[in-house]
Amino acid sequence: MSAWHGKSKGTPLGYRIFVWVLKTFGVLPAYFLLRFVVLYYFFFSYKASRQIYLLYRRKLGYGRFSSLTKLYKNYFLLGQGIIDKVVLMSGIKNKFSFHFDGEENLHKIAALKKGGILLSAHIGNWDVAGHLFKRLESRINIVLYDGEHEQIKEYLEGVIGKRNMSIIVIKNDLSHIYKISEALTNNELVCMHADRFMEGNKTLTASFLGEPARFPMGPFLLASKFKVPVSYVFAVKESNLHYHLFSSNIKDYTSVAKNEIMQQMLTEYVIETEKKIKQYPEQWFNYYNFWEQPKQG
Repeated sequence: MSAWHGKSKGTPLGYRIFVWVLKTFGVLPAYFLLRFVVLYYFFFSYKASRQIYLLYRRKLGYGRFSSLTKLYKNYFLLGQGIIDKVVLMSGIKNKFSFHFDGEENLHKIAALKKGGILLSAHIGNWDVAGHLFKRLESRINIVLYDGEHEQIKEYLEGVIGKRNMSIIVIKNDLSHIYKISEALTNNELVCMHADRFMEGNKTLTASFLGEPARFPMGPFLLASKFKVPVSYVFAVKESNLHYHLFSSNIKDYTSVAKNEIMQQMLTEYVIETEKKIKQYPEQWFNYYNFWEQPKQG
């Protein structure tokens, strides 16, 4: 099955070691230590590694050696993203810089006071994007899977503190749907991924990198129901200490027939996501068979 199973790897001890290095020596020494951790995942996380390797070989057309080097860099960038999240949100001294491409689109959505949906994918660093959203003059709601181990979650909250935005956790009881609906009704912004779903969720299918893939119906259904402005947003890492935030032009679907909104949104979302994965292939962080279809019968 191509559904994501909702858990991330890591241990509380590992996080403690990295936070100690960050506070004692800084970001770059933590990156150096990370290289050794990455080697473990590179060699021993076969299932995850295989999916990313096949993405590079079969979908993006890279050679064997290039695919292996990109696989290593993929794990390294994933680890850097976790480190960067801790640094930025806990206030540890740093020299990060940021470039905003289309930030005016986000300010326009906020100024409309109609609510809005910001859609992204597991490309780049969503936590950094969320941290930068505080520049907007609107209440922000970040929709997330609660994929961290409880001990890791408690430890990170102790280091980072509570986030300055509302976090809506996706749960099996669907209570998150009511919270999202309430936020949009109150003309607030809702930020969510539209590339992962849990088994049993309703999905939409579209051609993605040349092969049919399933996407969660929820984000597109919400936009069609509330008819709020939409923007496709990504925050990617372009060097050790530099991030680039992209925001698409505002998408207004109010004039689109209700039965066509979801498909049009999905088509535009796929175009934006394909564009980013081709620009930043090492920053695709879905470690499962993204294209697997449900078994028939």
